[in-house]
Amino acid sequence: MNRQEIIRQIKSKRSFLCIGLDSDINNIPKHLLDFDDPIFEFNKQIINATKDLCVAYKPNIAFYESMGVSGWNSLQKTLDYIPENIFTIADAKRGDIENTSNMYAKAFFKNMNFDSVTVTPYMGEDSVTPFLEFKDKWAIVLALTSNKGGLDFQKIESKDGKQLFEKVLETSQTWGTDKNMMYVVGSTRSEQLSEIREIIPNHFLLVPGVGVQGGSVEEVAKYGMNDECGLIVNSSRGIIYASTEVDFAEKAREEAKKLQFKMDILLSEKGI
Repeated sequence: MNRQEIIRQIKSKRSFLCIGLDSDINNIPKHLLDFDDPIFEFNKQIINATKDLCVAYKPNIAFYESMGVSGWNSLQKTLDYIPENIFTIADAKRGDIENTSNMYAKAFFKNMNFDSVTVTPYMGEDSVTPFLEFKDKWAIVLALTSNKGGLDFQKIESKDGKQLFEKVLETSQTWGTDKNMMYVVGSTRSEQLSEIREIIPNHFLLVPGVGVQGGSVEEVAKYGMNDECGLIVNSSRGIIYASTEVDFAEKAREEAKKLQFKMDILLSEKGI
């Protein structure tokens, strides 16, 4: 999916919502365990209930690969079920030496046909560029994450006073463009989005952490939205686990609708 297609979806749906399909067999409603593939059935009902409210789905790969072959099968069926006009993100956080990254890129882009994959940049250019060689595919580079441990390294200052995440943003811009590379910036770091926008004014930002982790979509939009929106804001547990009863899909839709309603207002205020 190319940049203009993503922007069109944002405008038509009045939403920049991404729903994280962090589907855990231990947390899904118990009645689904009677199905042959409980994880896929859970995902399918979530997708049916929310596909008109979001522009992206983001399966966290760990929840699937932890189940072995059956998990990979559930993931592929989920990916095949997602409508073609919705952006798909493999939240895999891959990144290794060039020949290994090339294999990761083939796995997610060629074999599974995801639109994007999250990548770690800390092994440098050759660990990321293999993901940038596929037409209309995206590398989503980790920059400033919302987890507590993200502060252990990402904000270390160098001698010139720049923090590590700023170095990542500045250096990685030479590897790709705003048409094939995005960045992960956690919503609990929203106060720094203005600084980030000074470095990368045009790139899309994937912003996790809204909902259970305490991030605010209003704060994210205030500091991070650009003239084309430039945001994909993710909520996972706050939507998909809104209920663990038979009504789980209906409750997920209610939570997604609350975020989409806010996003519609924020887009209108920006003139989008």
